[in-house]
Amino acid sequence: MLEDIKKVSELALKGTTTVGVVFKSGVVLVADKRVTSGRYVAHRTAEKILKISDHMAVTIAGTVADAQNIVDVLKANVNLYSFMYETKMSVKAAANLVSLILFQNRILPYLVQVIVAGMDEAGPHIYVLDFFGNLTRENYCATGSGSMIAYGILEEGYKDNLTKEEAIKLCIRALSSAIKRDLATGDGIDCIVIDESGFHKFTPDDIRRIMEATS
Repeated sequence: MLEDIKKVSELALKGTTTVGVVFKSGVVLVADKRVTSGRYVAHRTAEKILKISDHMAVTIAGTVADAQNIVDVLKANVNLYSFMYETKMSVKAAANLVSLILFQNRILPYLVQVIVAGMDEAGPHIYVLDFFGNLTRENYCATGSGSMIAYGILEEGYKDNLTKEEAIKLCIRALSSAIKRDLATGDGIDCIVIDESGFHKFTPDDIRRIMEATS
């Protein structure tokens, strides 16, 4: 059993680095764009940060088809909840839903790591889930094959009450480090911010200017 869990863990961690950080009034998510299959680079422009609603997004690491299935179910339920109750689903409720999906399939698990992040009436939140449905709330996190490298930067640079600008720079610096050291991470950076004003995605030019300012 332990050997099977180890094999599943190795599969789920092949390729990708995604990073999330909570700041004073929102969350930042960044991800690379490379998709790998073993040693083969299958795609160079993948979207690994997926918008669920104006106040919520997820990042995906692991098997693409499994992740897409979970995201589709989550998005449908978030929209249905909004339609039925005329209010937004909380980030915690969305994370719990993903946890239930993963847990009920633990015998044949989805090979994914997921970050559910967003802004609701209770403030900014980041939740991290593994392929068995284990759920933790974090102030900063990283998933995927380059996560250990990214965590080195996050552990050093995170502090309470980061500004939005500080959080963005920290996330991009963490992901840039993973790109330099992890072969399965690369081909560009996507970055989004969710705060009181809603969902905002940065352009490649925006990211390039931030990287130049932090180098």
